[in-house]
Formats: sequence, C-alpha cells, structure tokens
Amino acid sequence: MTTATTTDTSVFEKLESEVRSYCRTFPVVFERAKGALLHTDDGRPFIDFFCGAGSLNYGHNDDAVKQRVLDYLAADGVMHGLDMHTVAKREFLTRFNEIVLQPRGLDFKVQFTGPTGTDAVEAALKLARRATGRTGLTAFTGAYHGMSRGSLEVTGSRRARRAGAVTGGDVTFVPFEDGPLGPFDSIDLIERLWADPSSGTEPPAAVVVEPVQMEGGVYPASREWLRRLRGVTEQYGVLLILDEIQSGCGRTGTFFGFEDAGIVPDIVTVSKSLSGYGLPLSLTLFRRELDLWQPGEHTGTFRGNQLAFVAATAACEFWQQDAFLTGLERNSARLDRFRTELAALDPELVLRGRGMVLGIDTAPAGGADRAERVQRYAFDHGLIIERCGRHDEVLKVMPPLTIAPELLDEGLGVLHDALRAN
Repeated sequence: MTTATTTDTSVFEKLESEVRSYCRTFPVVFERAKGALLHTDDGRPFIDFFCGAGSLNYGHNDDAVKQRVLDYLAADGVMHGLDMHTVAKREFLTRFNEIVLQPRGLDFKVQFTGPTGTDAVEAALKLARRATGRTGLTAFTGAYHGMSRGSLEVTGSRRARRAGAVTGGDVTFVPFEDGPLGPFDSIDLIERLWADPSSGTEPPAAVVVEPVQMEGGVYPASREWLRRLRGVTEQYGVLLILDEIQSGCGRTGTFFGFEDAGIVPDIVTVSKSLSGYGLPLSLTLFRRELDLWQPGEHTGTFRGNQLAFVAATAACEFWQQDAFLTGLERNSARLDRFRTELAALDPELVLRGRGMVLGIDTAPAGGADRAERVQRYAFDHGLIIERCGRHDEVLKVMPPLTIAPELLDEGLGVLHDALRAN
C-alpha cells in the first residue's frame, strides 16, 4: 500500500477544539469505509485494526446491517422515540433476549441509558448505590470506564481524573490481577479489607471491573480471578458490575468477556459495537430484582435511538450464523498464532490478549518510543492501529471480527514488518 501523506485538514485545525486526539495520530481525511478498509478522500486504502475504538466489531458498512437500516429509512420509520414503545425497540428487545440473554442463562432487565458507554456506567453506579443503600465503590488500577463524572471516579488514569477535577473520595482502588508491576492477589486484599472491622474500609455498594482491561494495556482477567471476585462479592452482599463496553459484542471470542468464567454478574454495561453499525446505543443490564427505579428517575433524550435498534437487531443475528461463528474462531486462532510469531521475532515483547484483541507491550522492549515508531510505520504502510497502556506503550490489535483471512494476514504482515524495522 502507498505511503501516507496529509490531505487538507485546515478547517479542522482552524475550527475544531484542541481536545481532538486520534486525528493527530492519523492525519488524513477519511471519506468512505467498507469491511476492514478505510479510504481517504484522495483514494488511499488503510486496513483498520482500530475499529472505532471497539465500536465496529462487525466492520464498516456490513451489507446485511446496512440493508436493514436502509429499509427502515425508506419506510419512514420512527427516528426518535425517547422511551416510548416502538416496533424497532420491540424487535430489538425480542431478538436480544432470544439470541444473547436466554442462551446464556441471563435473566436481566434492560435499561436504555443514552448514547454512550459512560451513560451506561453512570446508570449502573447510581442503581448499585440505590439498591444497597451504600455509597462506596471498589475499582481497579488500570481501569477505564468513561469520561463523565461518576465514570471518572472509577477510572484509574490520573490524567483523565485531573482533567475532570475528580477526587473519587467514595472509591477504593485496588491493584488489578495483572499490570505493569506484575501479578497481584487483589482478591485476597479485598477479602482482608472487608473482613477486618478496623481496616478503615466498609464493604461498598459495588465492585466495577472490566473482564479485559483494554485502555489500561490489554490485561485479561483470568477465569479463576473472576470466579473468586464473584464469590467474595456474594459473600459480603456487594454488587458485581461487569463493564463490557469494549470487551463485549464478541471481542474476546464470546459475546461477553465474562462468559468463560461461568459467572453471572449483578449488572452489565454494554455499548460500542452493540448497534453493529457505529450508531450510538448503550444498555445497562441487571438482575430483575434490582429494578428499583421509579418512572423518570433516570432519563436521557437520546436513549431511544431507533435506527440503532434496527441495526443492533441485525447484528444480534450474526450470533446465529455458522459462517460468522466459524470465522470468529478462525480469526481468533490466527491472532493467537501471530503471538507465537512475535515471540520468536522479539522475545522481549510481552504479549497479552484473548479472542480478537492482542496487546503488544513494548515496555521491556523499547518502550513507548518504540510503540510510537511502530504505529507510525504501520500508518505509513496502510495500517491503522491504536496504542494504549499507562504510557501508550502497548499496541492494541483489534481487527473486525469479520475480517477476511487474507486481509488479516496482510495487516499482521505490516505489523510484523513494523516491529522488525523498529
């Protein structure tokens, strides 16, 4: 693929806030996209291993989802519905229950919270405090849960918290199972804190955790760790919130990242790829007995995104298709083999992942400077890839779940070359 050059970005630089970030890393103007490819306004293709920060697990403009959206628009379907009953919402709830919830034994109520993932987290925290009568929360180092105030309180990043002027006085942070400083028995620490009447720490309303810490550096929680966490929260009457906003909708190889552990959380947040088309849609799912809301106590103007319901219904149906499931398994296995290839290329790289996400940690092998060079080399050779971790030292590989094998191989080849050259 051709070397990247900057197209006209002057209007963005003149009018758009300095807060913009991704466009600085990928300084081109994108015009169209299909499957796993993005195309610039001057016609150059890029393989997308970024997927809208996890919002495009099914790729760009999937034909089946797009046709549902086009048919709905052509029929003058309701576009804005608040929380009113609509055909689009009825069809989504019916299919989501039949395809996602029931087969996994999840007897959850569904709350439509607003357009973004942080809205789902805010609702989850608010509900947990209401249900338990407690105000405290437990979160983990390396966590990322969103940029609104409640979500920032349980997010580990000092930079993000300072930007939001958040102190998080009601939140106790404990080390995640793994992190830059190595493994840690955080469940034992939690048990000690909650069991000791002189620990200075009350059992909280909830523990909020990602089954795979994505922004924190791609750290998957082990099955045993999640089981132990479920056990201790049940013992002390603490609600367990699983944040599946980026790990959900198939990214880990199963619809939810917690499935492998065989646990049932009390509350689950879902967003990003839920609509299957990049349309804003967020849910807070919770055990039926936790539905303590009074009508109108938690609202949002755009919680009834009808077009997103239509797309999400079509996306749910991927999970009934043998071709999709086979392809997901095949592509996950290819990423796993790529880990072996990278280990042979550079034994100092630390490789972590699950399913269709791979973290390439350069901390002991050149650090953030190397990761930045690799990212730039990849971009210059037609590959979009994100960095994450405490210091942006981890390359986060997130191709579409539906990517064609030959395109996956091509993108991995560029990344392999980038690491070898840098």
